[in-house]
Amino acid sequence: MKNLNGKKILLIICGGIAAYKSLEIIRLLKKNGSNVKTILTNNAKNFVTPLSVASLSQEKVYTELFNSENESEMDHISLSRWADLILIAPATANTISKINFGLSDDLASTVVFASDKKIFIAPAMNVRMWENRSNKENLKKLVDFGYEIIGPEVGDMACGEFGMGKMSEPATIVNHINNYFKRLENNKKFKALVTAGPTHEYLDPVRFITNKSSGKQGYEIARSLIENGFDTTLISGPTNLIPVKGVNLIKIKSADEMLKVTLSNLPTDVAIFSAAVADFKVKDKKNEKIKKNKFSELNLEKNTDILGYISNHNSLRPKLVVGFAAETTSLKNNSLKKLSEKNCDWIIANDVSRDDIGFESDFNQVSIFYKNNSEENLPRMKKSSLANEIVNRIISQLN
Repeated sequence: MKNLNGKKILLIICGGIAAYKSLEIIRLLKKNGSNVKTILTNNAKNFVTPLSVASLSQEKVYTELFNSENESEMDHISLSRWADLILIAPATANTISKINFGLSDDLASTVVFASDKKIFIAPAMNVRMWENRSNKENLKKLVDFGYEIIGPEVGDMACGEFGMGKMSEPATIVNHINNYFKRLENNKKFKALVTAGPTHEYLDPVRFITNKSSGKQGYEIARSLIENGFDTTLISGPTNLIPVKGVNLIKIKSADEMLKVTLSNLPTDVAIFSAAVADFKVKDKKNEKIKKNKFSELNLEKNTDILGYISNHNSLRPKLVVGFAAETTSLKNNSLKKLSEKNCDWIIANDVSRDDIGFESDFNQVSIFYKNNSEENLPRMKKSSLANEIVNRIISQLN
């Protein structure tokens, strides 16, 4: 497992009988060259001792949120910044619930909330706890938030029952993490470009033509790409969204600016055109505010179709071109027409006439139409989860 060599893993051990397996996780990580630091929750100390953990990790074991000896170090910040990855194993139902509801009353939960790194969760609990609807809902939300779940498995429980809830074996967990770093390394060779948000086509210095696009889906796709190792550029129209860490963000206003910046950032391996670019601009933009009594019919002209322009130029065209279609009627027919006319590889389409998805919503429901005439209809989900689904398909296609 060469991809683990030199990696810094922060292991959080929670209070469950499966905590004894965490010792083997530490041993395997160390054997493969990882640096391992650990946090024990108070309940975890009932199952494994700080001494045994320290002996295997060869590092100090952290247990307390407030420690006068380390107050200046601010452990919850320094640990979260030190790690390349955080692994919670075993993750109890209590810890999963705390993270979902935003509680941070101990060192472990505070580190999780202070972290900007990928977090893996290996659940371990009784089968009835695992099947509990509240637990299922908590886990679903954590996946939407970007956490990755490893396991659990079906097996015998310490309580004598049998079923789903047994923590995955240490070798399985460590292999999962190794594959994550392998994926990052493999994807470093890929360059990605994403467009997002609306454009503003100004009539005068204070008025413009635009649309309802929030840019959320495009930003989430850029986030997922960078988290999967892609060299990612995001070209964004005006939004109120927080920049994605690690992404090369270029802000523009008009469609003309978006076209110019897009061309200057080619070639790429993949381009995802999720921006809702205005189809028209004002032919004669005024340099002064137009008074009400001076308004007449607007003279409009078409903007360059950025998706069609790039997708139909062989010298500019990325290996994979993905377009978006926001439709209110005839979603399939309109999407297939767009797929053909614009020479895309994929069209990702959604019905923006619905109030519960699409523009200004945190949720989306799309159909993906492929150049080979196949089609996928994905269920309604958070835009963050949909971004991961799309990026997983992009990775498969490029590889």
